[in-house]
Amino acid sequence: MTLIRWQPFHEMDALRRQFDQMFDELAGVSRKSGEIRNGFAPAVELKDADDSLVLRAEVPGIEAKDLDVRVTRDAVAIAGEHRHETQESDRHYFRSEFRYGKFQRTIPLPTPVQNDNVAAEFKDGVLTLTLPKLEEMQHKAVKVDLT
Repeated sequence: MTLIRWQPFHEMDALRRQFDQMFDELAGVSRKSGEIRNGFAPAVELKDADDSLVLRAEVPGIEAKDLDVRVTRDAVAIAGEHRHETQESDRHYFRSEFRYGKFQRTIPLPTPVQNDNVAAEFKDGVLTLTLPKLEEMQHKAVKVDLT
């Protein structure tokens, strides 16, 4: 019969991590990226073109002046705010499913990019960023001489 040593502190640490994860999920905090989610994070799509990465983010109902986009060599951070219009103060809402407030999302990039040469387009609530890859990271084909 094999004896297994009981390690109570190891089990207590595992229990603490499970509680931390549960409370983080309730509070809307992501441990992986460290960002705080308040119910809205723009959906993104990241496509690898030959010499660049193309990132598209859906941010409906937000104007370009309310977006803050920052690009580093290895990540893109998108932040903004849904503003609540308070023009009709005498009307009462029975139901509202619109989300208001600030949001932030950081998207890690698979390869380093030239962050000083980014092309951006914002049309119909879709932000499109073309992020050129660094020269040394582009896939270059080299002909091998077999003779």
